[in-house]
Amino acid sequence: MEELIGSPNAAVFLAFHHDTAIGFAQCQLRHDYVEGTTSSPVGYLEGIYVMKSFRKQGYAKRLVAECEAWAKGKGCKEFASDCELDNEESFAMHIRLGFQEANRIICFKKRL
Repeated sequence: MEELIGSPNAAVFLAFHHDTAIGFAQCQLRHDYVEGTTSSPVGYLEGIYVMKSFRKQGYAKRLVAECEAWAKGKGCKEFASDCELDNEESFAMHIRLGFQEANRIICFKKRL
């Protein structure tokens, strides 16, 4: 794993297979309320992607571990994430990586 971008509040990590980037994870610190947490700041997995042909080979696990270590180094005691209700693949990945479901919500909007 290689840290591509690092700042006081965010980081992006890349996963490589030989010399080819095959995945990334972006994490940041959230200081506002994060569903199911009790501390602040909270490390937050904002996005993760691994190319389909490299999935279920441990790349996502290592990317998330890098994000968790980064957040811990920033003083976080909790790490969180989210996924869409119908994204079963993402939900399963989160469970496999040790996340626990905190809540389910439906978001609303309307045009003004």
